[in-house]
Order: sequence, then C-alpha cells, then structure tokens
Amino acid sequence: MKYLVIGAGGTGGSIAAFMTETGHDVTVIDRGQHLEAIQKGGLQMKTTRKGNYTVFPVKASHMEGYQEEPDVIFTCVKGYSLDDTIPFIKRVVHRDTVVIPLLNIYGTGSRMQAMLPGTLVTDGCIYIAAEIREPGTILQAGDIFRVVYGVRKREDFRPILEQVARDLTDSGIAAIVSDDIRRDALQKFSYVSPMAACGAYYDIDAGEAQKPGLARDTFIALMKEIDALAQAMGINFTVDIVQTNLNILDNLSPIASTSMQRDLRQGRKSEIDGLIFEVVRLGRQYGVPVPTYKMIAARFGFTV
Repeated sequence: MKYLVIGAGGTGGSIAAFMTETGHDVTVIDRGQHLEAIQKGGLQMKTTRKGNYTVFPVKASHMEGYQEEPDVIFTCVKGYSLDDTIPFIKRVVHRDTVVIPLLNIYGTGSRMQAMLPGTLVTDGCIYIAAEIREPGTILQAGDIFRVVYGVRKREDFRPILEQVARDLTDSGIAAIVSDDIRRDALQKFSYVSPMAACGAYYDIDAGEAQKPGLARDTFIALMKEIDALAQAMGINFTVDIVQTNLNILDNLSPIASTSMQRDLRQGRKSEIDGLIFEVVRLGRQYGVPVPTYKMIAARFGFTV
C-alpha cells in the first residue's frame, strides 16, 4: 500500500522512518529546513530503543510537490495546523483512501470527517515521546511506540485497517485497531493532557513528575478529573487510567516533555487551548468539577 504521512515531527517522522526502514512505500510531507535535511540526508534517528541510526533515502516532499494518490494518510500535525491540511488531503485522496489522524486533541477525527465528507476518517492516537532535535533529526526519549485507531461507527469498518495494523507491526510499531476508539482516544488524552498541563504549570520535564511530590500529585489530580469527565460523557475506561498513565510516565526518559511545553518555552503557537482550556469547557458542559484544570488554565490567562 501507498502511505502518506503529513508532518515529519516526532510522531510523523518516527512513523516514516520505521516504515521506510522495513520497505513500505511511505512519503512524508514537511517544509523548510527539516524537509531539506530529510531530502538530502534522510532521517537521523536517536533512540533509546534501537540506538542511533540513519534511514536513507526517505521519500519526502512539500504539499505542492506531492502528486501521488495514497491509500492511507497519517495526519501528524499540531491541532492548530489541522485546517491547513484539508485542501491538500482533498486533492490527493482517491475513492478508498483512509485518513488516520494522530493528533493530541480529543475528537479530531470527527471534526476532520465533517470537512472530508467523501473520505473515511478514523479517530486515532499515538503513544510516543519524540521530538525534532534539529533539522532532519528525531529524538525518541523512551521505548513506547504504539498507534491506536478505529472507526466511530461499526458499519464504516474496512479490511484495510487490519492491513495497516500488520504493516505497522511489521515495522516495529505496536498497532491496535480499537473496538471503541472514543474510549481509547480519551484514554490517551487522559495522559497527554494532564502531562502537558502539569509540565507547563511547573515548567518541568518527566523526571520531576516521576518522583513523589507536588508535581506528581498534580498529575494524578488532573487524571482523576478526566476520569470524572469520561463517566459524565458515558465513556467507561477498561483500565485504571491513573495507574496505567503513571506506568507510562515512569518508563519515559527523565528528559522527556510534551510538545506543548516545548512550544510554550520557545514562544511558539501551542495546543494549549485543546489540551487544557477545552477540559475546563467540557467540565462546564457536563457539570463536572475540574478545579486543578481551572487552576492551571488561570495560570495561562484562561477563565470560564
């Protein structure tokens, strides 16, 4: 199958590198110096799992230069850049193309589906701690690399989704076709949102939250507020999300951080609205108290 990965950051770059390395037909879309570095020297991977190595060549292009018709599109951009991808996706899809969004923001798939009515858009999420270290170089801080995706309506299921899982698994990426993607995507959100909120509030990396203390307690309080929201939304987690997410945190490199934190530190546009402020709005919508989220949102200038 022909794969297209939109965005060559920590998420998209890692998918492109792993799948290219095992012989799958993958093109990654990016721009600027990062794209130029990939085109010239491939993707330089610095990982705790597989060591440091180079994947070369890597098929890479900007949106304007891509002229193929992909069977599967992984959308791996920041939430605030999502709208910019829609005209491009409309141009390159064929009748049976499947789009799998792997963003941090909960509910992305249904929003994309409304903008792409003739194309199947799943929901999806990814577990990985990775970032662009410099143009053409991806740093993975930890061993976790798992993709979860699925359709919101059972009648939308297609066998191609199982083939995607086999191709990802073949590439060394754990893949799960979810039987309840609404639940599983919110479970991922229950990690990345509290971690981003806690990390930004205290300006810390994972190492500080791995130790007993105020930061870890705040992380736990935030997860419990997401759990309460899930119950109000009629979503029942099948695991203890607090313990599950603590296990994920404790297996990360101490230097790991969320992309939202890195963006805030560098004064760039961030996903703070979807990762923090939206939880406060959801709390109001469903009548669920979220005092810890409100405290952190207020720190960044947001009030209900």
